[in-house]
Amino acid sequence: MLLTALVFALWQTSAVTPLKILIVFFHEAAHAIATVLTGGEVVSLNITPDQGGSVWSRGGNRFITLTAGYLGSLLIGIGLLMAATRTKADRTIMAGCGVVMLVIAGLYIRSGFALSFTIAAGVGMLVLARYFSHGVNDMALRVMGLSSMIYVPYDIFSDTLARSGLRSDARMLAEEFGGTTMMWGVLWLVISLAMIAWCLRYGLGRSSNLRLR
Repeated sequence: MLLTALVFALWQTSAVTPLKILIVFFHEAAHAIATVLTGGEVVSLNITPDQGGSVWSRGGNRFITLTAGYLGSLLIGIGLLMAATRTKADRTIMAGCGVVMLVIAGLYIRSGFALSFTIAAGVGMLVLARYFSHGVNDMALRVMGLSSMIYVPYDIFSDTLARSGLRSDARMLAEEFGGTTMMWGVLWLVISLAMIAWCLRYGLGRSSNLRLR
């Protein structure tokens, strides 16, 4: 619980800006992965210093790809947290994350900032996995996982309820499949909070495996 409180306390500070941009990358990567898995083609992926992002794609299942941004990045966050708390493969998982980031950078990213950030983050993850202890990698995965989980409901609320006129994933879903931006936003918000509650109850239980010495 201390780690959760610390992430919340620092959330509005510049100290976590790189972490927020990484979470935006997870959001856009979830769109890209969903596109590929449903038979589409990713043309490009971009992230910006002001925590924006976009994916240009062709084909794929639009309902799944539009939904995948918020809920897919939430699943990534849950997966990272659960991997840290329920396995001892932290260094392998961190290395895998680094490799995936570098592959995505090579295949889909073309803009200067996005390419620099993604390569730096990917290389940083590989360095963590290679040269740092299990405990350090465990903590890094927890921070990444918790941050992604925290960001998702905040982002959903901001993009679909507080600023419902914004051209968000929810607005595009409403335009293409019916309903309203706020309807999809509320549905995603409820689902995300339920998933987070389940994960925190299970993932932060007594069998947490982190041992820092």
